[in-house]
Amino acid sequence: MTTERQAVGAYGERVAARLLQDRGLVILHRNWRCPEGEIDLVLRDGNELVFCEVKTRRGELYGTPAEAVTPEKVRKLRHLANRWLDETGLHARTLRFDVVEVMLQPRGAAQVEHIPSAF
Repeated sequence: MTTERQAVGAYGERVAARLLQDRGLVILHRNWRCPEGEIDLVLRDGNELVFCEVKTRRGELYGTPAEAVTPEKVRKLRHLANRWLDETGLHARTLRFDVVEVMLQPRGAAQVEHIPSAF
C-alpha cells in the first residue's frame, strides 16, 4: 500500500472515530490486528459491542465506499470479531457490524455517513 493511500485511510479512520465518539460510542480498540487481518474500530454503544469497518474514498469511480465491503470482507470481519472476543475476554449480549463511509471532497470537510448494522 502506498504512503498516500495509508494517509487517506488513517485520515478517514480519525474522522470516523471522532463522529462515533460525538454520537456517544466509546472506542475500545483502534486498528486491532492479528495474523489474519485488522478491525478498524471496536466500540461500545451502550450494551452493544460494535465492530466498525471504515472505508475512505476520494471519488466514486469504483463505487461508494460501502460497496467495497464485499461478502468476503464481511466473512473476514465476523471471523476477526470472534478472534477479538476470544483474545480480550470481553462479551456483550448484542454485537453489531457498522460501516462508516468517508468521502473526501476537493474542498472542505469530508462527507461522512455512519451505516449502523450494515451487514
